[in-house]
Amino acid sequence: MRAARLIKMVLLLQSRPTMTAAELARELEVSERTVTRDAQALSEAGVPVYADRGRGGGYRLLGGYRTRLTGLARGEAEALFLSGVPGALRTMGLDDAASAARLKVSAALLPSLRDAPEAAAQRFHLDAPGWYQEPETPELLPVLAEAVWGDRRVEVRYRRAGGTEVGRRLEPYGLVLKAGVWYLCARAQAPVASASSVRVYRVDRFTRVEVERDGERFTREEGFDLPAFWAERAAAFARSILRDEVVVRLTPAGARALPHVTDRAAAEEALAAAGEPGPDGRVEVRLRVESAEVAYAQLLTLGPEAEVLGPPALRARFAEAAAGMGALYGSS
Repeated sequence: MRAARLIKMVLLLQSRPTMTAAELARELEVSERTVTRDAQALSEAGVPVYADRGRGGGYRLLGGYRTRLTGLARGEAEALFLSGVPGALRTMGLDDAASAARLKVSAALLPSLRDAPEAAAQRFHLDAPGWYQEPETPELLPVLAEAVWGDRRVEVRYRRAGGTEVGRRLEPYGLVLKAGVWYLCARAQAPVASASSVRVYRVDRFTRVEVERDGERFTREEGFDLPAFWAERAAAFARSILRDEVVVRLTPAGARALPHVTDRAAAEEALAAAGEPGPDGRVEVRLRVESAEVAYAQLLTLGPEAEVLGPPALRARFAEAAAGMGALYGSS
């Protein structure tokens, strides 16, 4: 375990001019005291790790030192060939580059690991789009991918949800593939009022994209973390659409099934806040939902395991549906 950590520490110092003890501790998931001991161990082993003292100090490697610890274990090699998403790379126009990189890595592997690419491909496959829909590749996706890779600003025309088109000058930070739909995370340039923040755009709504190849590359916001940004925005979006509330009495089976038929986070929150079950084992919950229409479609799948108590209009709709079902099946 320590040997792997020491190797990682050397590779981190190779990739950056200098790193503070706090930065190394965060990357290695250890204490700063452990970082100090590891740096001393590396130095005693002949690795030229130098510690700069003082407020702006840190650790660095002397003399352009480069480690020769380039071997890959089998698990590492197989994981490497799982790190890409073939379909996504192809739609972004990066399939040739990815293929060339895989060939170079394969050629550098030890003979005993040459089957790693095939072993990984035969065991794991990522199919990103959802069921019952044909994945569509937005026509302008490769152009946006080029701009994202090159930190190039783009002049775009974007079709809003209502159908109106607007012009924007964007700094494209990253692309995200979610359930078969591509999104661009970008900072809008002035005079847009929200120019100070990164926003999310659906790629299939761009009607024109022109990359500014002659201008200077834009400077990305320091510390911007695309996965963290997307996770925060996705969670905020999920919360924002849950505008209504329904009251439901659930059987134990209904309580277990609730997270599978409605928003999982909202269901778990409702169940956690519920009181003790009644004598019949049923529990009453207050569930946040997108709308009464959506709640009707979702809760109807629970059948007799869920009784809607409110709002009255929704309960009346369930009563009407139950009466209709009873008449239909009772007649036979």
